[in-house]
Amino acid sequence: MDKIILLTGATGFVGRSLAHKLCAKELRLLGRTDPKLSEHRFCQAEINGTVDFKSFLKGVDVVIHAAARAHVMNDTTSDPQLAYDEVNTAGTLNLARQAEASGVKRFVFISSIKVNGEETEVDQAFTSSSVLKTEDPYGISKAKAEVALQKLAAETEMEIVIIRPPLVYGPGVKANFATMINVAKRNLPLPLGAINNKRSLVALDNLVDLIITCTSHPKAANQTFLVSDDHDISTTDLLKMMTQAAGKKPMLVPMPISWLKIVGKMTGKQAVIDRLCGNLQLNISHTKRTLGWKPPITVEEGIRRCFIKEEKS
Repeated sequence: MDKIILLTGATGFVGRSLAHKLCAKELRLLGRTDPKLSEHRFCQAEINGTVDFKSFLKGVDVVIHAAARAHVMNDTTSDPQLAYDEVNTAGTLNLARQAEASGVKRFVFISSIKVNGEETEVDQAFTSSSVLKTEDPYGISKAKAEVALQKLAAETEMEIVIIRPPLVYGPGVKANFATMINVAKRNLPLPLGAINNKRSLVALDNLVDLIITCTSHPKAANQTFLVSDDHDISTTDLLKMMTQAAGKKPMLVPMPISWLKIVGKMTGKQAVIDRLCGNLQLNISHTKRTLGWKPPITVEEGIRRCFIKEEKS
């Protein structure tokens, strides 16, 4: 029998794709703005520690909690940590507690690899059992939510599934990856041809496929899963791949990383250079082994789809 699924964050980058691909007897959407998916029932509500969700949770089998206060550029909030905690920690736990009280069987929480940290040593990838080592308000709020959800799972019969993605890319992506797409289209000569780091990414279609798998797979219960394309890539190779997907020949100048870091210090862009040159690897062997899962598309295909979507729009 098809499950009734409640999805939060349906207007977000990941949530919108999920809403289109989920097959359920009934899919209910909860968020601040209506995603205009007329075939699904929508409830307008904030995610915080006080909202009453009970009427909308009635009869629901699975909750996919994708809504979150994400990274805010130039955050002017007087207390950023409090703002993140109200949505990502208190809001998540409030929803989960009410879900459990309403008879929801499984709660799938979309967390972030940021709960483990911002970078790894080369070939020292994060695993599903890596310690929590957060470095920013967003990561801290997600880590707090994970701990609270695991405690709830230990005290009740509701199954908790935690998924930690790295950077998610795909058609309609925003922020830094969107900037890289524009750079690839313009194909300007850049001094980024000698960055031999290793980073894990996840294509939107791969993440969505894993989330859907976790709504019903019996072995997903009370597990934490890392997800990626299972193909680590350097910044240089990523830019080359993106430029080729844009139909151009890459023009990347091989400048030593030490020089790039000097330029970063001189221009006040050290943090940007550190991100471009740093490593962030995820080991998804636990995910693959436990669920019998593998990413349905390659990183090359994921990047290609970013540019096909843009050409059609």
